[in-house]
Amino acid sequence: MARTRERGFPADPEPLPAPVADNHTHLDAIAEVYLDRTGGRPGPDGGPAVAPTVAEHVARAARAGVDRIVQVGCDLDAVRWTDALLRERAADGALAHPALVGAVAIHPNEATLHAGVDEVGPDGLTPTPQPRHAKSLDEAVAEVAAVARANDRVRAIGETGMDLFRTGPRGAQVQRESFRAHVALAKELGLALQIHDRDAHAEVIDVLLADGAPERTVFHCYSGDAEMARVCAEHGWYLSFAGPVTYKPNEHLRAALRAVPLELVLAETDAPYLTPHPYRGQPNAPFAVAHTVRGMAEVLERPLEEVCAAVSANTARVYGTW
Repeated sequence: MARTRERGFPADPEPLPAPVADNHTHLDAIAEVYLDRTGGRPGPDGGPAVAPTVAEHVARAARAGVDRIVQVGCDLDAVRWTDALLRERAADGALAHPALVGAVAIHPNEATLHAGVDEVGPDGLTPTPQPRHAKSLDEAVAEVAAVARANDRVRAIGETGMDLFRTGPRGAQVQRESFRAHVALAKELGLALQIHDRDAHAEVIDVLLADGAPERTVFHCYSGDAEMARVCAEHGWYLSFAGPVTYKPNEHLRAALRAVPLELVLAETDAPYLTPHPYRGQPNAPFAVAHTVRGMAEVLERPLEEVCAAVSANTARVYGTW
């Protein structure tokens, strides 16, 4: 029984003293990761393991004090899934999931596949194309644009950016051009921008400075150091912290959190990944952002209620009201 709990979701946290938002999660991916990590063990009734529904994730998050969630679709399948989810209506015609808004984009690693780049990246892996990659990159970005224009529940373009951990020089050039197209789209539509930046700090900042960043720019799952955080703060860019800020080796992330004004700080899960300490390795879900926010308050040595209030207000400035 203990083994199942360890592979299942983290423990429910004590409810936060004031509500916050999970400003970056992948509800479409949680079920697959949950079932994989629980090994398909029988559920409580002895039947097959069943992943929670979207409604169950939202309810569990609300009990923890996480009252708003930004669902991120960053491949064409996930973009379509996100669009449909945000449009879903209850029997009375009201929104089925009013706690959700969305972000859509073509992830940088997806961009290389749409462009037909199959080079082995620094991670030593060769990407595997899927049926969705039959569309060209231009066609894929055009579909993202169409969804973002037509759905007022889409509040951000993201996650987009660059990922030099998983691509070589040819892929890097494709990612840069894809990133620029997404930056332009966010500005055109007046939407926030969510940035994926992995081993590409200088390259991402170069694009933002050269092309001009959208008014509301967020570094999703911030991974830089304090010096980079200060550069971001100078430009008014938001830093969103996920579970890694609670990992013992990541003092550079805690230094970055301390280096920026609280008015530029957001919190996220990036579920089903990056589960906060001490639950690392277990599948993540939106409710667990409450664990991360508690850890952030400890790092900042500020009252938890103050940090919650700031994160909540910052979220509203970036994504608007739900």
